[in-house]
Amino acid sequence: MINLDYITLNKFFEENIDFFIGSRLQKIQQPTRRDFILSLRNNGESRKLYININPQTYHICFMTKEGEERRNIQIPSHPPMFCMLLRKYLEGAKVSDALTVENERIFELHFETYDELSQLRSLCLAVELMGKHSNIILYDRETSIILGCAHNIGSEKSKYRELQGGLKYIYPPRVNEKSNIETPLFQILGNEYPNISLSNALDNYYSKIQEGVNVKSEKSKLLNITESKLKKVKNSVSKIKTLLKKRDNTEKYKHLGDLLTANLYLKADYKTAVEVLDYTTGEKIEIELDPTKTMNENAQRYYKLYNKSKTTKEKSSQLLEGLNIEREYMENIIYSIDKADSLKDLDEIKLELGIIETKKPDKKQPLTVTKLEIDGFEVYIGKNNKQNDYIVSKLAKDNDYWFHTRLCAGSHVLLKVKEKEPDERILFECCKLAREYSSASQPSKVGVIYTRAKFLRKPPAAPLGYVTYKNEKEILI
Repeated sequence: MINLDYITLNKFFEENIDFFIGSRLQKIQQPTRRDFILSLRNNGESRKLYININPQTYHICFMTKEGEERRNIQIPSHPPMFCMLLRKYLEGAKVSDALTVENERIFELHFETYDELSQLRSLCLAVELMGKHSNIILYDRETSIILGCAHNIGSEKSKYRELQGGLKYIYPPRVNEKSNIETPLFQILGNEYPNISLSNALDNYYSKIQEGVNVKSEKSKLLNITESKLKKVKNSVSKIKTLLKKRDNTEKYKHLGDLLTANLYLKADYKTAVEVLDYTTGEKIEIELDPTKTMNENAQRYYKLYNKSKTTKEKSSQLLEGLNIEREYMENIIYSIDKADSLKDLDEIKLELGIIETKKPDKKQPLTVTKLEIDGFEVYIGKNNKQNDYIVSKLAKDNDYWFHTRLCAGSHVLLKVKEKEPDERILFECCKLAREYSSASQPSKVGVIYTRAKFLRKPPAAPLGYVTYKNEKEILI
């Protein structure tokens, strides 16, 4: 990333000075501690001035709708105190001047407004875009007294310059930046984004960087949540498997009950044990008895143990099956998070996990899935469980082919079959896509299964994207 320099800042103001001067500040918003949106209007045109004072991504631009979406701007219901202060003094005020400080990454917007006594008052909003020292300060131009700052700077943080309400505003110590600039950012952006304004270039450049940072941060949060859930599921699976091994005496209990029933003539009532002939092996074995019971009652006791063990085993097996489905589902979620490359993709995963509230579906805008074409055949690939479910539930027809990796998380791949049947080469290409869009490690071989869509079934209450299948074929890729 290339940082904003004072030459580019000057260039930005040169291009937009006619809009700034005479504009009126209609709305002030502060999505986070480090970014601000000033809605300005002049000559029948409205623009959103976006100011970012993050130490890594500090910049200024007029924000487009696309830039706003990439930044994932969320306006809090309760604005911060500094935002309320700016609204108190500046909302509705007119910009009388806009300028930059020579050789500094500082710009100022001068406002004309009226106080409680209807007296004209001149205020200045100074924006300092200086890395870790970036800040926004509102001060009175006549007295230079600070009314408020985005970040207060006390004597414990800086011995050269304090910034807080009630103190006089002074510029930071001068630093000659000229020697540090080889190629100004606006020239680099001009090559990367030709034929658009500097403001739009700045918006594109920084919003994509911010999106990448936000995506990385959101991925980390979601992975922590899902990996924690997956760990719990795996622990439960391990415990149930251990339990099933310990209680794998089901048939033994029934066999002992049968032996006692077959040997009731021995009349071993109220004894601690009895020796009988095991007719399955031809050897004599000793069976432990409850001395408080008759031999027949001991036989019934073993039958009860058999029934209890059988019921426990069946319930545990059902629970294990459900946990394995959940494990597979969580592994697919982790795969989806890893493959997500936008905040929109991650929002779909959040909706699925119930982390954010479900929005009403827009019937005019169907869910977007990746679409490819192989020799005239349409191929659809899901990025997450929601898209996978959409492919199977909405897009797939009986004669279409469905592809998925065996025993590892991955995307659902759908090959649409309309007029003619695909040959083996096309089926193989789809298998390769299923292998590519999966969590399988390279370069090991992985089994890819495929079958007609009519052989897919989604069990009742199954999680999104989970299906069972039959009549499948498998290819090693």
